[in-house]
Parts: sequence; structure tokens; C-alpha cells
Amino acid sequence: MASKSMMEPPAVPVHQDPDILAAAARMAGEDLCSIADLSSSEVRAILKLGHDVKRNPTEYRRALDAKQMVLMFEKASLRTRMSFEAGINTMGGNAIFVDQTNSPLGERESIADVARNVERWVDVIVLRTYAHDTITEMAANARVPVINALSDFEHPCQALADFMTIEEHFGTTKGINFTYVGDGNNVCHSLMLTGAQLGANVTVATPRGYSPDIEIVTLARDIAGANGCEVRLLQDPAAAAEGADAIYTDVCVSMGMEHESTKRAPIFRPFQVNDALMQKASPSAVFMHCLPARRNAEVTDAVLDGPQSIVFDQAENRMHAQKALLLLLLGGLSNTAHFQ
Repeated sequence: MASKSMMEPPAVPVHQDPDILAAAARMAGEDLCSIADLSSSEVRAILKLGHDVKRNPTEYRRALDAKQMVLMFEKASLRTRMSFEAGINTMGGNAIFVDQTNSPLGERESIADVARNVERWVDVIVLRTYAHDTITEMAANARVPVINALSDFEHPCQALADFMTIEEHFGTTKGINFTYVGDGNNVCHSLMLTGAQLGANVTVATPRGYSPDIEIVTLARDIAGANGCEVRLLQDPAAAAEGADAIYTDVCVSMGMEHESTKRAPIFRPFQVNDALMQKASPSAVFMHCLPARRNAEVTDAVLDGPQSIVFDQAENRMHAQKALLLLLLGGLSNTAHFQ
């Protein structure tokens, strides 16, 4: 792999880590529809396990031997599809891809019927879809774990990989000043919840009328209060960037919203991440983006390709974080040398 983890080996071996052991017991067979499905200790466990999977891939080579995963995607994908497929394949399992881009789930037959069929053949269902209700309905009807690989409301796997990447670069997430600039969208929602779970101070700067969902904001603030951090909403990107350790942005026109491109472009232009905005952040700040990026729209080439950018580390860590998630949901640790 291109990058190596900067994390030091843990003081407590992973096979003795209480967060990981508790998560393995609680999460086996469960779904991940939202970051809110996880406790703070479970989020920490996924990241700890992700770092170990990245450091010691051979230890997990047969952990998911013969496990079958189906990827049912209504939206195009590069990172999500390849990271899930490579992840399960390198742990002995198998991935089956079902292209739903021309046949949305629930159109040809009910989602409940799809769930009751697919659960007979596979061990885990990974969905990338438009309506979040598609995720929750599949989870309600399938007897195998269902993973949200992106919906219009959340992108939990992205956020887990992103904060794993922050831990690599800073050694911790606790107390980190994390700033998101742009649309209050699905990625923003999952980042707010994950940052709050991990003790990061999260600031979100959006144009008026494009703030994140109020229920997510309220939940994230409740979680942050329990973890000694805060969640702030602003409408001034310069103020949000002041002293930030990480500045994150995303496209302002998500998939399925292309008809709003002309309307949104001038509204989001002042929220572009460029050299001037990065200079307001901490000197050691990093730039983050979930990709794909619209170059010189929400971020300039100079920032995206510059020395502060860690976007490709984020992309790589999608695989490692998702491997950890699969191990916990599918009970794979019992087949791992570390845990025997």
C-alpha cells in the first residue's frame, strides 16, 4: 500500500483491548445504518482495529474465510466499491457486485422481498443508495448485517476512514479542531457524529439555507457534551477555519442533485477551500476531501495537490476501516491469530 500508518503500536495489545473485545461481542450480526448506531467505545474500537489491520494484514488473511458479501449500488462508485471488494478478498471472503443504477431497489420487487432472498445467500449486504429509508428497510427485513455504503442522509464508512486518517497524522482525535466547509450533506452528517463520538471539536460552516439536518446537529451536540467537546455551526468559512487542525470539504452538488448545479455554484463560491482559507488554519493543518473532487470548484488544485492534502490517505484507509467493520459485524476476530 502507498501509505503507512504513523500510529505507534498500542500500549495494550489489540487482543486485550477492552473497546475491541466489547465491540466484538456487541456488534456481531448487527447493522450499520448510521454512526449513531455505534457507541463512542465502538467507534474507537473500529479505528483501533483498522490501524492493526493496516499494520498487520497477514494476521487477518483468513479471518473471513468463505464469507460472502453483496454490494448493491444505485450510485456510481470508485473508492467504496473497490475498498470493500479488496478488503473482504484480502481476508478470505468474496464480493458479489449487483449494479442497481438502472433498476433502483424496490422498483422490480419490494425491498423486503429482496432482503428475504439475499439473506439466504450472503453473510452481509452493503448498500449504496439514494433514499436512507432503503437502508433502514433492508436492515429491518434482512437477518444478516446491512452496511450503509452511502445514502442521501449519511456516509458512515467514509467518516470512520476519515477519523482513522486524522489519528494517523495527529496521534489522536480527542481535542482536535475539525472544520467542515461546504454543503451540510450526508458526509457532513456522519463527520459531525463521528467527531463528537471521538472527542473532536467540530465546526461546520455552510451557506445560509444549507445547514446540516437539525436532528443530526442536536444528536451530535448531545454526544459531544458527553465526550467533552463541542459542535458549532457557522456561516463564515474564514471564522470556521481559524486555528483548525483539519479543513474538510465536499462537492456542493451531490449525486442526484445535478439539476441544482447552476443555482448552487455562486452560493458556494465563497466557501471554496483555497490557499487563503488554509492560511487561517493551524500551520500543521491538513486538508481533507472524500473525493471525487470538482477541481477548482470547492477546492483549488493548489490545495488538493499541495503538501497539506491527505485525501489519498483517506481513500486508502477506506479499505482498512471497512475491514475492521466487517471483522466486527461478521465475528471474524475468532478466526484471527491475534485473538486466539
